[in-house]
Amino acid sequence: MSPWAEHVIWWQLHPISFVGAEPLALTGVAAEQAAARHRLGRIGAHLDYVIELGASGLALGPVFASESHGYDTVDHYRIDPRLGTDEDLDTLIRTCHRRGIKVLLDGVFNHVGRGFPQFQDVLANGAASQYASWFRLNFSADGPDGFGYANFEGHQHLVALNHAEPAVAQYTAEVMSHWLGRGVDGWRLDAAYAVPTAFWQTVTAQVRREHPDAWIVGEVIHGDYAQIAATGGLDSVTEYELWKSIWSSLNDRNFFELSWTLGRHDGLIETFLPMTFVGNHDVTRLASRLDDERHLPHALAVLFTTSGIPSVYAGDEQAFRGVKYERRDGDAEIRPEFPATPDQLSDWGRPVYRLHQDLIGLRRRNPWLVRSRSKVFHLANETFGFQCLDPDGGSNLAVLLNVSDQPFDFPIPAANARQVLGSKPHGSGGHVGPHGWAVLELPA
Repeated sequence: MSPWAEHVIWWQLHPISFVGAEPLALTGVAAEQAAARHRLGRIGAHLDYVIELGASGLALGPVFASESHGYDTVDHYRIDPRLGTDEDLDTLIRTCHRRGIKVLLDGVFNHVGRGFPQFQDVLANGAASQYASWFRLNFSADGPDGFGYANFEGHQHLVALNHAEPAVAQYTAEVMSHWLGRGVDGWRLDAAYAVPTAFWQTVTAQVRREHPDAWIVGEVIHGDYAQIAATGGLDSVTEYELWKSIWSSLNDRNFFELSWTLGRHDGLIETFLPMTFVGNHDVTRLASRLDDERHLPHALAVLFTTSGIPSVYAGDEQAFRGVKYERRDGDAEIRPEFPATPDQLSDWGRPVYRLHQDLIGLRRRNPWLVRSRSKVFHLANETFGFQCLDPDGGSNLAVLLNVSDQPFDFPIPAANARQVLGSKPHGSGGHVGPHGWAVLELPA
């Protein structure tokens, strides 16, 4: 993995909704003739805000021409006109780099929209199409198109690619290399879990020959994370297990789940650094997911003291609310439009923004946290204490979490511990109030 990637904290956003673009794109000839709406600059207007937060990477959702939400791509070589032009993206990348911000693009290579030109050729020419091998087709099946085709998780408008076809791997590698050549620093691979790892290995090997410093993370929900990363040639994968155990342990008041997950997480660190998060564009907002809003700081304390590469979903740092529904347009609440400039955000979310700043600052002052190990020293249903161990033997941190209705005195594993962050009023030593939390610095 490229050394620069170890210390990036990503600020992730969904561009189409972030800038308030139309939910449905023009298609066909109308799309080709449509004037670009130069909206990518609205993202650039938030870079001071990102830096003040403490983040150093901009993880963009889909920016390529698509039919609706961006995950139904029709042209991987063209910026969606609802967002702007190739030159607008070039400007955003240059501006980010001048500010020391890395840029990650979102590549959807498991499936495409029905307007994808190669699939349109299949619709026009059937089995005689030169691109028939690009898709998993069944010409003996009935269907509105006269044949059947594999899709992504039951969505007929998302046409699954055939990852056994070498031309698809070549196309994917060429797209990734094209945009890396234009200045982006890495890729998030959407739905990587649905694609054979042999396909990713072929693609990433080709990409790295031209761009050895690129950072490539796969979206993986479940499975053997380490095996998928290794056999797919990926630098990282998204750690949904940690995401789930954080909010679930807090809601259930059962820290045994989080303790188990931290043990598994430590095993992952032996081979790669997972991308960690407590929110993203596909899940209910953390502030809505938690049953008790007093436990939001507990979740953030775990995220920013645990090893790995953290990502903050735009708006979570302001405690945005929003529920993900399993229905058409079910993402609307979790993907709101942002104001044109950050000064137009409500002051209501500033305390949570400042908490993010404090925790990110703690992580910056202790860069070893990216590869730290966890050691649980207290475990009960409603109270949990674990150490973050410096792999080089320096000073360690202790994280104390209390979700009970009573104060609790934690058994601190070292004398002369100093509290550096926590809920107020601050206690002394290992004393944490009801529904409180603390991070202590332990001497080496």
